[in-house]
Amino acid sequence: MAETNCCCLGDATQARKLQEVIEKYKGMDGALIPVLHEAQEIYGYLPLSVQKKISEELNVSLAEIYGVVTFYTQFSLNPKGKYRISVCLGTACYVKGAAAIIDKLKEKLGIDVGECTEDGKFSLDACRCVGACGLAPVMMINDDVYGRLVPDEIEGILKKY
Repeated sequence: MAETNCCCLGDATQARKLQEVIEKYKGMDGALIPVLHEAQEIYGYLPLSVQKKISEELNVSLAEIYGVVTFYTQFSLNPKGKYRISVCLGTACYVKGAAAIIDKLKEKLGIDVGECTEDGKFSLDACRCVGACGLAPVMMINDDVYGRLVPDEIEGILKKY
């Protein structure tokens, strides 16, 4: 069995869990996506060191792994915050001012879309539709939905978290 206590694979518990996941799927057809899903559950995202480990252990090229991770929106290359903010950029939300909502969030949090605050509290993402077009523009913080937003409301909403 390969060494699992690599410092670049998080703490020893995370490295051990990753190795267990890899061993569970090793040699199976279609193993890559389930391994990536479980690895992301362990780490919260898929850092390059984890992708490299999966590449080596499953004998799948790093380029293929990167292609899968960047193609499917459920995978993330960046850490996520305790509070995951997602702003809808679907047509209804965009037309009703979602870009201004994102701009205000970027200003208040000091991060860009796809990033996480230094303290790990907030991450900011954009999505295509949350299915709440009648409430446009809409953002979600974890499972909380905020609709009919205007930029001036953002600071007060963030203070709740």
